[in-house]
Amino acid sequence: MTTVRIDPPYRTADETAMLTAWLDFHRATLALKTEGLTPEQLRERSVPPSALSLAGLVRHMAEVERAWFQGVLQGGEFEEGLFWTKEDRDGDFNGVDTADAEADFATWQAQIELARKAAEGLPLETVGKRLRHGHEVTLRWILVHMIEEYARHNGHADLLRERIDGSTGE
Repeated sequence: MTTVRIDPPYRTADETAMLTAWLDFHRATLALKTEGLTPEQLRERSVPPSALSLAGLVRHMAEVERAWFQGVLQGGEFEEGLFWTKEDRDGDFNGVDTADAEADFATWQAQIELARKAAEGLPLETVGKRLRHGHEVTLRWILVHMIEEYARHNGHADLLRERIDGSTGE
């Protein structure tokens, strides 16, 4: 599958559309950084002792989408994650050695769709139903944080991809 990444609008969007477009841009960027690699390449670790891998980043972002949109925004509580457990809080990164890349990517995409549905039609001032570190956060805050989260991890993905096959890009 070829990922299509759409540039966010320059001036013609309201704040909600602008933030959503930037988040989708960064989601697509991570997909582009992983495109065309084998499952083995996706599981390849960066540098010991780091557990960082492209597969781990995809799994991590599935967890992040779930935590912010289903957890904080909608009030959901989770005993365990999609990939982490009580025993291994970093299971999204640690558990990639035997991970099913196709299933993990499907989980990530499903969490993105659930996130879109959770935020659909809500004003940016909507306060999440759960606190985050003791603080109320709005949908605006969540969207900005998600852009930051993807942007940071896309930088990691750039370095990982370059190490794997020399591929670079925006």
